[in-house]
Amino acid sequence: MTTSTAITKAIIKLSRNGRSLYSPSSVFYTSSAAESHSTSSFQSPEKENRSRLSKWLLFLPGAITFGLGTWQIFRKQEKVKMLEYRQKRLGMEPLNCNTLLEPNEELDSLEFRKVICRGVLDENKSIFVGPRSRSISGVTENGYYVITPLLPIPNDQDSVQSPILVNRGWVPRTWKDKALEVARDAEQSSKQETHIVEESERSSWWKFWTKKPKTIEDHVQVVSPVEVIGIVRGSEKPSIFVPPNEPSSNQWFYVDIPAIARTCGLPEATIYIEDINENVNPSNPYPLPKDVNTLIRSSVMPQDHLNYTLTWYSLSAAVTFMAFKRIRPKRSWRW
Repeated sequence: MTTSTAITKAIIKLSRNGRSLYSPSSVFYTSSAAESHSTSSFQSPEKENRSRLSKWLLFLPGAITFGLGTWQIFRKQEKVKMLEYRQKRLGMEPLNCNTLLEPNEELDSLEFRKVICRGVLDENKSIFVGPRSRSISGVTENGYYVITPLLPIPNDQDSVQSPILVNRGWVPRTWKDKALEVARDAEQSSKQETHIVEESERSSWWKFWTKKPKTIEDHVQVVSPVEVIGIVRGSEKPSIFVPPNEPSSNQWFYVDIPAIARTCGLPEATIYIEDINENVNPSNPYPLPKDVNTLIRSSVMPQDHLNYTLTWYSLSAAVTFMAFKRIRPKRSWRW
C-alpha cells in the first residue's frame, strides 16, 4: 500500500506541473504543427513567385538612390569642365566688336569672349529686366538690369558698324520709375507739338511757326560716345517659376535676346554683351556692371555635387541594409 500510494502521488504531481508526456494537448499541438509544416511546404508556384517579387522590390529604393549618386558624379565632372572652359575664354585678349561676326559664324561660338565696343547709347530704348535682388551692406534691395542699344557713331571707323545690345548692369527700382515718367512726358510733349503745328498751319502766319521745329533741333543734347568692355552672352533659360515676358506692357522677367531686339527695332541676331567695366564712378555708381567672377561660379558648384553623391550613396547603403535584414530568415532558438 505504501508503494502504490507513492506512485499515485508522483503521477498527480507531474500532471499538476504540466509535464505529462502523454497529455492530450501536447499530442494535438504536435499533430497540428506537423500538418501546418506539410501544407506550407506545398505552396502554389504563383504564391512563391509573388513572394520572390516582393522581396526583390525591397531593393528597388537602394538601386534608385545608388543611380542618383552616380548621376551626381557625372554632373560634377561636367560642371568642372564648364567652369574651366569659361575661365579659359575669359582669360583671352579682348576682341574688337567689329571683327566678331564673320561669314557663317554662329553667336554661340563667341559666348564668354571679352569684347571692346565703342558707340552711342540710345537710352530712350532701354529695357529693364527684373526684378533682380542685390545685397548692399547686408540689406537686400530689388532692382533691374538695364539693357540699352549701342548705336554706331557716324563717320567713325572705330565705332560699332551695327547696333548691339548692352546689359549695362544693375540699377535701383527708381531708375525704371524715372524712365517711365520721362517716356510719358516725352509722349505728351510730342502730342502737344503736333497739335501746335496743326494749329499753326491753319493760321495765316503758318510760315512763321514752321521755323519752330528747326529751333528745337538746334537745342538737341549731343550724346557723347562711350566705350564698353563686355562679355558676349546668350539668352537666359528661365525656370518654371519665372513668368513669361510681356513686351506689350514692357514687363521683362528674363533676358530673351530676339524678343528684346525686336522691341528695340533691331534684328533678332543682334549681339548681346554684359558690361564688366570695373572703373565705376563713386559719385554715380549706377548702372553697376556685373562682376566677372560671377561668370565662373554656379549656383551648384562641383563640391556641392560631391556632397550630394555622398548623401545618395549613404541613403542607398541604409535602405539596402534594411531590405537585407527584412528578407533574411529568422533563426529559431530551441532550448
